[in-house]
Amino acid sequence: MKIVTYNVNGLRQRVSQFGSLLKLLNSFDADIICIQETKLRRQELTADLAIADGYESFFSCTRSSDKGRTGYSGVATFCRVKSAFSSVEAALPIAAEEGFTGLLGCSRKDEAASAVAEGLVEFSREELLKVDSEGRCIITDHGHFVLFNLYGPRAGDGDSERIQFKLNFFKILEKRWESLLCRGRRIFVVGDLNIAPSAIDRCEAGPDFEKNEFRTWFRSMLVESGGHFFDVFRAKNPNRREAFTCWPSNTGAEQFNYGTRIDHILCAGPCLHEEHDVEGHNLVTCHVKECDILTEYKRWKPGSATRWKGGWNIKLEGSDHAPVYTCLREIPDVLEHSTPSLAARYLPMVHGLQQTLVSVLMRRQATKQVKSDVVSSSFPDESIISGGCSHVKRSIANCDANGTDISCCSLDQDSRNPILKVVGHSEDLKEEAACSTTIVFNEEYTSPLPNKRTRKRARKSQQLSLRSFFPKSQNLDYGIENSTNDISTNQTGVLNSNNQSQEAPVMDDRRCITMQNDTNGISSSQGQEEPDRPCSPAQNNTNGNASSQGQEEQDGSRYLEKQKKSDALLEWQRIQQLMQNSIPLCKGHREPCVSRVVKKPGPNFGHRFYVCARAEGPSSNPEANCGYFRWASTKSRPK
Repeated sequence: MKIVTYNVNGLRQRVSQFGSLLKLLNSFDADIICIQETKLRRQELTADLAIADGYESFFSCTRSSDKGRTGYSGVATFCRVKSAFSSVEAALPIAAEEGFTGLLGCSRKDEAASAVAEGLVEFSREELLKVDSEGRCIITDHGHFVLFNLYGPRAGDGDSERIQFKLNFFKILEKRWESLLCRGRRIFVVGDLNIAPSAIDRCEAGPDFEKNEFRTWFRSMLVESGGHFFDVFRAKNPNRREAFTCWPSNTGAEQFNYGTRIDHILCAGPCLHEEHDVEGHNLVTCHVKECDILTEYKRWKPGSATRWKGGWNIKLEGSDHAPVYTCLREIPDVLEHSTPSLAARYLPMVHGLQQTLVSVLMRRQATKQVKSDVVSSSFPDESIISGGCSHVKRSIANCDANGTDISCCSLDQDSRNPILKVVGHSEDLKEEAACSTTIVFNEEYTSPLPNKRTRKRARKSQQLSLRSFFPKSQNLDYGIENSTNDISTNQTGVLNSNNQSQEAPVMDDRRCITMQNDTNGISSSQGQEEPDRPCSPAQNNTNGNASSQGQEEQDGSRYLEKQKKSDALLEWQRIQQLMQNSIPLCKGHREPCVSRVVKKPGPNFGHRFYVCARAEGPSSNPEANCGYFRWASTKSRPK
């Protein structure tokens, strides 16, 4: 059996990087894959992020609404199985639990679940719910062992609130482990614990590195210090140096392998052999074949990017962590069982929501409304759709006055507004047609209260396009003249359609003569011919002058706009040159520094400073960052 732990730094990003969730999981060729920092909320769990053929998945998402904690952390365990039901595979868990306090719910309700709660009675319910509110743990019971998939909290120096949260987190977790070990269970703990236990697990660790309270607690849990757990990687690779699993993503530290080992695989409990009490028998020596770091998943690889100069020249895809794996041997099958109910396949947002009677009735009512709208849209006059009963009666009266049977029209009471429906009869079709025609073309009808759909259409028709805010500058007289040309064209078309004789062009000529002699603009517009057939050379000159004047104005405005853009570009280039001249050179390489801004809350928040632009690395390497630092100005320097 192969187990992999990987901090993906966003599951959605890694799925996009590999093309699909299935390709991501298959790339490990593992039986159990534990993922941390999914950065998914419960409502964001979709089938493409949670379901893959041949795998069963279990998720824990953040429940906290604290600022900066929504859509944060999150863990998931994927188990590769041949069958999700009636299976004897040890990779398929027989039970699963979200969190480790027993308060978030599990897939089975038995004495074991209640016993865990008894082991944590010294903590208040509020404390237990708080440590489980950030989606940092999934527990799966695989029969022969219990697997903890953990994402440990991070607590920066000086952040007393998060330090206390981290202390409570591991204190309660240790109590849960002790409870399981007392019952004779075997435990595997995998994940990003955010703790580097020893100086060998950190690049250039200082003299006080191992005095940290969390590192002290971690080492106290190990067998070497009298604890129950084995650090599986160190048990198999006791003297390996520079074996790191995480690198700062904003300093280019991967280029010089300047990182830390905070992703771990721990195990505790007896081996599976009958003679497990014999000296030298334990989980590591009897069942762990190997344990190592999958460095091929690192973002930076030799030759993949040029030297760091304040940022990579090309975008590096991947997490800032590397996966860790272990291979187990002699893990027998378990009793026949099926997938626990906590699996993602049963989640409503993945499997689908069960329909209630109310939702079905609401959907049916919406369908009726859509059908009513379709029927009403067949009428040319939309105002009839939203009319009141009095107007309907008036239309029906008109039908009756024309000698049509009133029963040909009925009132549909199912819809929100009364609409007319034509009921089919075996009577004379001409009478039905006359009735429907009278209803449709009732000119006296007006809609006093338009419905929502009508108002929405009206608002939509009044919406302006973006082009309407940038009209082309035109001469006013020229625009009026074009509009009168359109009017006269329409009128001429009507005359031509009504008079098919040869007198039509004579009337046009007379009107043209009248237009030339008349000083009234309205009378001239009534007699003008189409725009491409002007009646007067003088008018042509007027139009030409107006258009040439408008063209000159357009050319002038374009020139001014280009001039403004040119001046702005020159000013920006001048500012950039001043900024370039003010950037200091680092002392180690005599190269321009890069500017940074303090983002950590405190007295220096928002202050700008300069640092060496090269990637972070060991101080013994002259190619690495020289450590130069300077505040941007005296105003930015803290007091």
